[in-house]
Amino acid sequence: QVQLVESGGGLVQAGSSLTLTCTASGYAFSTYVIAWFRQAPGKERVFVAGIGRPEYGTYYADSVKGRFTISRDDAKNAVTLQMNGLKPEDTANYYCAAVRSLVIRTSAREYSIWGQGTQVTVSS
Repeated sequence: QVQLVESGGGLVQAGSSLTLTCTASGYAFSTYVIAWFRQAPGKERVFVAGIGRPEYGTYYADSVKGRFTISRDDAKNAVTLQMNGLKPEDTANYYCAAVRSLVIRTSAREYSIWGQGTQVTVSS
């Protein structure tokens, strides 16, 4: 199975952009749905964006639609989350997760593989 490592978090001002990268090790990466979740202090982990195999597309939470873009490069075993127009409410620890699935799942409970997380802080 794959193992996941996130990178790219940081402290930025509102309106700025950041790119998060989820890099996987292991085999059969292309068969996994990869999703980004985020968790703010004291709150539950929530779905942000997911990407399936090319024919199954992408899916976004309403809160990030139009601002965030998820993409994958199976040759590099990587998924990126381009975040534009960041807002203070985007502040959270961001996790990538993987599951073998034909559809993009939005519940954290359905993902079996997780990275360690990367912190994103957006100041106003």
